[in-house]
Amino acid sequence: MYRVVVKGFGDVDQLTIVESPDPTPGPGEVVVRLTSIGMNHAELMARRGEYRLVSGNPPFTPGLEGGGVIVAVGEGVSDRDLDQRVILALDAPASRGLGQGTYQSHYVVAASKTILVPNGIDDTLLGALWLPFLTAWGCLVWKQNMQIGDHVLIPAASSSVAIAAAQVVKYYGGAAIGTTTRPDKVERLAALPAACFDQIVVTQDKNWWREAKKLTQGKGYDIVFDPVAAGEFLNQEIRLLAPQGTLWIYGLLGQTDTVDVSPLIRKMASMRGWLLNEIAASGSEQAAYQHVLDRVADGTYVLPVAETFALRDVQKAHAVMAAGDHIGKLILLP
Repeated sequence: MYRVVVKGFGDVDQLTIVESPDPTPGPGEVVVRLTSIGMNHAELMARRGEYRLVSGNPPFTPGLEGGGVIVAVGEGVSDRDLDQRVILALDAPASRGLGQGTYQSHYVVAASKTILVPNGIDDTLLGALWLPFLTAWGCLVWKQNMQIGDHVLIPAASSSVAIAAAQVVKYYGGAAIGTTTRPDKVERLAALPAACFDQIVVTQDKNWWREAKKLTQGKGYDIVFDPVAAGEFLNQEIRLLAPQGTLWIYGLLGQTDTVDVSPLIRKMASMRGWLLNEIAASGSEQAAYQHVLDRVADGTYVLPVAETFALRDVQKAHAVMAAGDHIGKLILLP
């Protein structure tokens, strides 16, 4: 087997490939030969030293998602068999200890931390579904309980999470309005069936929020689902909230600056943080997994793949993600 190791905080040259003997499962464990690994901005942050609560200090292996085929079964495992296709549970990387991420060809994990996959889902997608669809579904449906007719603003519209969020919003009867900083991405998103936004607003103009508000007939947004969460952009989002609306923050991609939260009082609105890990500790995890797998299997949810890379080409993959020109999910193939 082989794995990616971050040998020191820094640029992509800190990503190295380390070979090791094939692993053996312990009691209650299985070995999964990973067929795909979803990439996320959190791994770029970890490499740069901005995500130490998850990664720890170097050397460590990054990665939050993975899926593949069981190739070895440990003593005492009765509900998993060789050749079964599985996805690693949300907390599988954490269960292996700090710095034991999924950028590996093989992954040893407790059998209870694997989810069986139905037919109809391609092997390339097995390790790339959780972060986009559960981040969106968990926040918008499980936590927010969005209603038919809700207007939902979704920044960073070209990201896999935003595209998943648009699909979730449409499935539950809402209106999905995306935003992007890149005018060139509007036509590309419009040509992508999976990016089912009702409208896309370009945020280069400082008064973009006025155009966005018109799309709600002046009411404002019931929900804002935001990975940027900083500075003037956050100020504008607060202006866009409808009375008693909720601004959910699930990422910190923006540059820290002063934010005026006083309009929240007048609107009786709220600003809340969302971490996907909350589902894992809730007792609702299995139902969440089942919803996503069923909807992907029947074609309701579609994950657009921007590009795939061999795991050994991880340096190139990180550089492409950092450039931000892609639309959809980037996936590593061991």
